[in-house]
Amino acid sequence: MVIGALLLAPLATSSSVPDWQKAVTPLPRGDFPNPRSLVATYEFGWSSLTAATGEVRFANSGNKLQIAATGQTIGIVRGLWRFDTHHLAIADASTLQPISMHQVDEFRSKTLTTDLTFHPGRVDRFRTDTSSSKPPSKKAFTFASGIYDLHSALLMVRSQPMKAGDVYRLIVYPATNSYLATLTVSGRSTLTTPAGTYPAIKLDLHLKKVGKHNELEPHKKFRRATVWVSDDSDRLLLRVEASVFVGTIFAELQSVRFPTQKEQVN
Repeated sequence: MVIGALLLAPLATSSSVPDWQKAVTPLPRGDFPNPRSLVATYEFGWSSLTAATGEVRFANSGNKLQIAATGQTIGIVRGLWRFDTHHLAIADASTLQPISMHQVDEFRSKTLTTDLTFHPGRVDRFRTDTSSSKPPSKKAFTFASGIYDLHSALLMVRSQPMKAGDVYRLIVYPATNSYLATLTVSGRSTLTTPAGTYPAIKLDLHLKKVGKHNELEPHKKFRRATVWVSDDSDRLLLRVEASVFVGTIFAELQSVRFPTQKEQVN
């Protein structure tokens, strides 16, 4: 959610691989431990206007890591644009590779349902649109160095050392298109949110869309973003500020709690 929305032909022989693809090498899983289970709430908006709220439930079940998130527009924004979303993503706990993603986006006049199934070097997408008489659309995208959804991309980068100046490049497939995401660790700071004051790791994010012929294209709506992650044992996503076509939008942590083992079982 934080922000979000954030998707081709098979790759040619190595002699014709674009230079940018050669710079995207498989990212080994880092040594930082996986997150503990948590429940967090976020607010989303632009400038000083809160436009939406969301809840994230993260579960660490041992061999799998699952995130279940819901979000909805609120207030005057909901009167103009009614939107509700339900997101479920699962990743492998040992490799941090994505397994599946299921997302339902409900608008005033239609519902979009997107399912992603991940395989080594490939993602299969299946999408339905209640406003369309066309059959559900199917799509596949391949990239030998690995493909991530938003959940697994955050887990993979979170596992890394994240030292100042470190650069991470990943192919991310959020829902409908693939993007080259480049994250650079720009330093440390202290960040205060409604959930508390945290030492924070600051990262700069740039996105390029992967075109139909595996060429990089500018993202038409997204320019750049800054991401803050808590610099502690949890490495929580604290805040995202993104420069987009309508100005600056944000997502910010409002609260977080860590369920007990008994709560998780129930």
